[in-house]
Amino acid sequence: MTGPAWEKLSPGFYLRDTVEVARDLLGRYLVRQTPAGLLCCRITETEAYCGPRDSACHSCKKASNGQTGRTNVMYRDGGLAYIYLIYGMYCCFNVVTRPEGEPEAVLIRSAQPVAGREEMAQNRGMAGEIRERALLTGPGKLCQGMAIDRGLYGEPLWGGRLWLAQGEPVPEAETAATPRINVDYAGEAAGWPWRFVEKGSRFLSARYRG
Repeated sequence: MTGPAWEKLSPGFYLRDTVEVARDLLGRYLVRQTPAGLLCCRITETEAYCGPRDSACHSCKKASNGQTGRTNVMYRDGGLAYIYLIYGMYCCFNVVTRPEGEPEAVLIRSAQPVAGREEMAQNRGMAGEIRERALLTGPGKLCQGMAIDRGLYGEPLWGGRLWLAQGEPVPEAETAATPRINVDYAGEAAGWPWRFVEKGSRFLSARYRG
C-alpha cells in the first residue's frame, strides 16, 4: 500500500510532550506485518501516561514500583513498543515517548479496522459475520486483533514488523479530551484529561458523551 497516508512516522515524532503525542496519534495508522498478511487500523482513542509525576503511570513508584524489568523500555528513547499483560492474559500496546531517561508512554485504547479484517476476526476468535465495531474497541481486543504480543516488546515503531504511519490525522475540532479509564487508584491524577478520542467515531472503548 502506497501514498502519503502509508508513510512511516519518523523517530522524531515521538520525542515530544507525551500529551501532545497522544492527541496527535488520533487518526494515525497502526500497521502490523504478519505471516498471513498486512493488518492495519486507524487509531481512534489514546491515553497519555506521563512518568513519575503521574500516579497512574507504570514508571511512578506509587503505581508500579518505578523502573522494573517490565518497564525498562519506557526509559529508552521514544518510538519503541511497550507491551504488558493485564489480568494475566491480555496485552496492552503503548508507544514510548520522550528522550531516554524520561519514562512516559501513550496507551492505544481503540482503533478502526482498515485492512485485514478477516485475519483480525480470526485472531479474536470471532465466528460467522464480522462485527467490525467489536474488533479493536479496547486495548486487549486491539492487541488480539492486530496480533500484538510481548514478543514485540521494545520493537522500533518504524521497522518492518510493527509501525505507525501518517494515516488520516483528526482535526482539533473533532477531538475531545476526557479523564482516563480505570485509573481510580491514581488519586488526583485520575481526573486529569489525558484520554483523547475522535468525537464522532463508533470505534471507542467507551462511548463519548460530549
